[in-house]
Amino acid sequence: MPRIDSFLKLGLAQGCSDVHLAVGIPPMLRMNGDLMPIKFRDLADTELESYIMEILSDSQKELFYSGHDLDFSYVGEEGGRFRVNLFRKDSGIGAVFRYIPDEVPTLEKLNMPAVLRDFCDFHQGMVLVTGSTGTGKSTTLAAMIHHLNSTRSLNIISLEDPIEFVHPSDKSQVIQRELGTHLTSFADGVRSAMREDPDVVLVGELRDAETISMAMTAAETGHLVLGTLHTTSAVKTIDRIIDALPGELREQTKSFLGQSLKAVVTQVLVKTPDGRGRKAVLEILISNRAIAKLITTDQTHQIPAQLQTGRNVGMQSMDQALLEAIDANEVDPNDAVRYASDKKRFQRFIGDSMAVPTMKSEDQ
Repeated sequence: MPRIDSFLKLGLAQGCSDVHLAVGIPPMLRMNGDLMPIKFRDLADTELESYIMEILSDSQKELFYSGHDLDFSYVGEEGGRFRVNLFRKDSGIGAVFRYIPDEVPTLEKLNMPAVLRDFCDFHQGMVLVTGSTGTGKSTTLAAMIHHLNSTRSLNIISLEDPIEFVHPSDKSQVIQRELGTHLTSFADGVRSAMREDPDVVLVGELRDAETISMAMTAAETGHLVLGTLHTTSAVKTIDRIIDALPGELREQTKSFLGQSLKAVVTQVLVKTPDGRGRKAVLEILISNRAIAKLITTDQTHQIPAQLQTGRNVGMQSMDQALLEAIDANEVDPNDAVRYASDKKRFQRFIGDSMAVPTMKSEDQ
């Protein structure tokens, strides 16, 4: 058994989400959002490298020693599937192992709003799930794919970096392809998928202009495209897409977003009141004529007002969702305020209310 499995086994036993290994410090576990060291010596450079090399293939070793970071999936000999990022830093190598549950989550088990199931009923267009790293975007998308797979007869092509949740085909055919193993880039993956009779294309990350452009083409030509962006609000998501494409395509991009963008879900993970877990809190944009007009006329700054008044159709701003979760005693108010835009609205909920007026919104 690879020696690194001992750390992973300990992390799973503790219920952690991530195991961090880096030279010069002891192994660390992320528990409910907080990073905590385990009782172990500081890892030496040669020691950690020897642990890592035991789980790499020859081609992965060659790629890593040529100077590249690695993203790959790893399954321990005693079970447990992990998404791994291997990198170098100033004092040596480091690795992060993200635990991937064996069971694909459902939207119901994740306690997601019912409107997310409605998004799965779209036959074409683009639905984006956004948020910072580690906010559960991949889990939400996996639950949406699971819903599609179990309720509709479709050809679903998933492009991932790396493959995380494994989806056995049910009512649908699910084809999962991994960056670096089955395809050279997300853009190439989307281009190939267009020739494979897809109904749904999941793009693991819209990380560059070429990928965004190909995803837009797929969404415009009769396919449902699901994807992620590392953005922290619906407005920032729309602005990021517009800014990512060349200036001469700006009007075309706005036109696409006005016509084919169906929804944007932005999520954060907020600690529960007992500190023993985290809950996903969502901002939800559902495109309509008013929002489409704001996008095409460069008035995206007015979109938050549309979210606040669109509760009857399933929309909600992040602040609305946070306040609702606090009222339901589902999240810790002191943690929730970190993600709020108008922090003064949360003053009555948090312990040190005198500090709130001086706190700045992340958008300021």
